[in-house]
Amino acid sequence: MDGWSAVILLAGICPFCAVLGYLTPGLVDDYSGGDPTRAGSAYAINVCGCILGPLFASYVLLPWTGERAALIILGLPFFAFYFAGWKSLLPLQRLFSMLGTCVVVCWMFFSQDFMDLVVSSSTRMEVRRDYAASVISIDGTNGLKHLLVNNIGMTALTPITKFMVDLPLSMHKGDSQSALIICFGMGTSYRTALTWGLDTTAVELIPDVPKAFGFYYPDAPDVLRDPHGRIVIDDGRRFLKRTHEKYDLIVVDPPPPVEAAGSSLLYSKEMCELFKQHLKPHGIAQIWFPGGEPLIGQAVLRSAYETFPYVRCFISVSGWGVHILASEDPIQMGTAAQLASRLPPAVQKNLVEWWPKVNVTNYMGVVLSREITVTNLLNPNPAIEITDDRPFNEYFLLRRNNLFHPETFYRP
Repeated sequence: MDGWSAVILLAGICPFCAVLGYLTPGLVDDYSGGDPTRAGSAYAINVCGCILGPLFASYVLLPWTGERAALIILGLPFFAFYFAGWKSLLPLQRLFSMLGTCVVVCWMFFSQDFMDLVVSSSTRMEVRRDYAASVISIDGTNGLKHLLVNNIGMTALTPITKFMVDLPLSMHKGDSQSALIICFGMGTSYRTALTWGLDTTAVELIPDVPKAFGFYYPDAPDVLRDPHGRIVIDDGRRFLKRTHEKYDLIVVDPPPPVEAAGSSLLYSKEMCELFKQHLKPHGIAQIWFPGGEPLIGQAVLRSAYETFPYVRCFISVSGWGVHILASEDPIQMGTAAQLASRLPPAVQKNLVEWWPKVNVTNYMGVVLSREITVTNLLNPNPAIEITDDRPFNEYFLLRRNNLFHPETFYRP
């Protein structure tokens, strides 16, 4: 969000909130006339409305009607109240209130919202809404498919999410049997893990995200019927705290942007400790960092580095973002040919499905050639870290407007 967008957003919200903060107690006082019993009843009704209103809007209106229709339906009672009290208004009040009403109605019916912009830039689109979020799947005019959650771009079809599984498993010692995918996304990593024949669990917070799987992959129904796979709707961290399962591979691909509120819970040291507890011997955790401020990347890396004795980092095959591999046992890399030979035929086919003529060995070699020495990436300041109590990577609005300088706040 740029500076002007933030100003416009706050300018639209703050006055409205201020008016409501003044009107609510004013209306209660006017209704009660000094009678505490009537005042208590009015406040009770207000509290019930504050509880039931958001529940009705979130669970009924938004999933069934969409944002524009929901705004209109929620506004209808206010129009009824307005016309009921029309005769009590002075002529000048009627004039200005009517003008304001016309502006609001025109804005509701004729303004362009985000969905209009998405439709104009896509050839096909599906919208799903649940109690948690709006999930938009688009097939862009450029031929690329994208996933958006609450209008924020999550991911696109990319080989990076295949390498999140294939790269660590090619380095895994022994027989690989199970994998945990935290954040389902388009389902690419989940689908890739199943090509290995692993017992695969995917954990996704938003219920409608897995339902969009078929939009991106024609074979989604077959993948979903695979008896080795299961999808759990839950918070990834909460799932790890409540399960006793252990895995050969844990993949976490936190939703962007890295400054988003709550994302620190997937990057923190405490999360890495959970990874350690749920990895089998020789198990590997793959933590994806999509890029951003170098200090944030260093903080993410420190979470893994100070939790696991062995950590390796690789820039992705697409040249952006970093795969952080962490384990309690040495991660033996080998040559590109050696790692490629460890990929079963179905895995090799899946890895290059969008570019069948690509040589798998050369493809693996691209990523291996981009390994970065971990000690060269770490920040010498030990305070550049992410913990549950110090969400270093967050504060989106301040960071994006250059109002937050972590060096000032985080000192050794």
